[in-house]
Amino acid sequence: MKLPQSFYTRHDVIQVSKELLGKYLITNIDGERTVGKIVETEAYRGPDDQACHARNNHRTERTLPFFKEGGMAYVYICYGIHHLFNVITGAEEMPHAVLIRAIEPIEGIETMLKRRNLDQLSPRLTAGPGSAGKSLGIHKTHNETDLQSELIWIEDRGEVIAEKDIVAGKRVGVESAGESGLLPWRFYIKGSKWVSKPLIVK
Repeated sequence: MKLPQSFYTRHDVIQVSKELLGKYLITNIDGERTVGKIVETEAYRGPDDQACHARNNHRTERTLPFFKEGGMAYVYICYGIHHLFNVITGAEEMPHAVLIRAIEPIEGIETMLKRRNLDQLSPRLTAGPGSAGKSLGIHKTHNETDLQSELIWIEDRGEVIAEKDIVAGKRVGVESAGESGLLPWRFYIKGSKWVSKPLIVK
């Protein structure tokens, strides 16, 4: 079942970030359907979170999606090459988002391999936000896509990840954000081999 709009518009982005674990991210791009189970997320809670693009209510053309109602995609380019997929959450004017850092490939694996120029299935395919986005065919042009659409959406397939099976740690690559960089707002499913390498607890 497709997640309803009400799932995304809640105030607590930390809780939303945890609850996205075990949900299924689906794309239907260029006629190719791909599905991945979300196994790793990061929460960004503007305006106070200095690691958030919308910190201090900073408004630019890039950050405008943060100030819209939750339930849309926020896709930006990192290091000039990686197209990173985020979920905008919260009410209008509440600049919160969840970065999808890793997925477990479920359907359309051959398509994912082709997009990543790989010839065999391994965690390298979808571990890390750049790899996950590319494997799913997500591009900067998909910024602000409605997650109720038939292009990109997230489904609840009845899987609930227990709190004891969720590992929390510091977010990746935000060391320059001072105290915000130390917040334990990176979440992943304990024991999943599809999680990106930093901070894995076995």
